[in-house]
Amino acid sequence: MKIHFFLIPALFVLASCQDEATNVGEFENIPNPNAKEDILEVLRSQQDSWNQGDINGFMNYYLNNEELTFAGSNGITKGHEQVLKRYLNTYDTADKMGTLKFNVLEFRQISPTSAYLIGEWALQRTADNPSGYFTLVWEKVNGEWKIIHDHTS
Repeated sequence: MKIHFFLIPALFVLASCQDEATNVGEFENIPNPNAKEDILEVLRSQQDSWNQGDINGFMNYYLNNEELTFAGSNGITKGHEQVLKRYLNTYDTADKMGTLKFNVLEFRQISPTSAYLIGEWALQRTADNPSGYFTLVWEKVNGEWKIIHDHTS
């Protein structure tokens, strides 16, 4: 009988620990309710920076380290400095930059601190009007949404 008296409290302790772990896991899966709105605001800011000829401002929303990746028609570029150089070399005049317009097609939040977005881009330029699609992978870093991967075609 003495064994049963010790066993019952131990079972209650184990059961309460299991419930606590489950609650923590459930909390981690709750999406950030402002993520979509915040990321769409970043896209508007990027579009505005581009249309003002400010590539550095456009790049402020990319992760500023070597983990950033950009995949495009010329291959993969790694690191913030290299992606910035790519933009500065490709769009070195206002005529080449044109006027940028984004159209969001799909948004999905993966976790409270990560999401992806699929969209269309279009440039209005004097010589032509190129357009295509993009997928952006976002991560919330130090309270700000940053692009960690950009695949543009």
